[in-house]
Amino acid sequence: MTETGRAETGRAAPAARVRPAAPALTERQEARRRRILRASAELAGRGGFDAVQMREVAEVSQVALGTLYRYFPSKVHLLVATMQDQLAELHGTLRRRPPGGATAGDRVTRTLMRAFGALRREPFLADAMVRALIFADRGVAEEVDRVSRMTTAIILDAMGVDDPAPEQLAAVRVIEHTWHSALITWLSGRAGITQVRGDIETACRLVDLPGAPAGRPGRTPDARS
Repeated sequence: MTETGRAETGRAAPAARVRPAAPALTERQEARRRRILRASAELAGRGGFDAVQMREVAEVSQVALGTLYRYFPSKVHLLVATMQDQLAELHGTLRRRPPGGATAGDRVTRTLMRAFGALRREPFLADAMVRALIFADRGVAEEVDRVSRMTTAIILDAMGVDDPAPEQLAAVRVIEHTWHSALITWLSGRAGITQVRGDIETACRLVDLPGAPAGRPGRTPDARS
């Protein structure tokens, strides 16, 4: 398959579908990977999923096309990794400025609405990343799992939980499903901000149900959250 075909469909070459665990990147390789992810976010921010073409990503990030495919076998791999990278940046911001709230559910709601606010400011980028998650098949399972783990970490931090009980993890999974569904319905124009907030608030109440293990005490509500 040609490079253009792979870029348009987002499908990896057959040899790339099953990949062994990658060794740790050197400092130079990590810097190259960061350039690629920045280029992906920049192009997606301009025009969404279709604007991310692998050849152009290679040009913007100043890496050879073959090198780009060694890091990311398809643009779906690349955009899912871009979402994980964006979530990691958000996680760092939230740790520096943690959300306020009287209960764990309040704090998780504020956290996810803060994340939603960031996505609203970059709607083309948000659309590209969510579409990549929808298109991802088993060959992208590793990248999708990283996105899920990062989302879980963000929610557990907001709850104030370091060692979650099974019941808490079940609640987090429902919250994650609601969060992703809310993003999809918003991006498709089928839901507004009020519905998104309502759905997220409803799901986040699960962590405050009677019998649910408590996290760390809530912080004083922050008007900025």
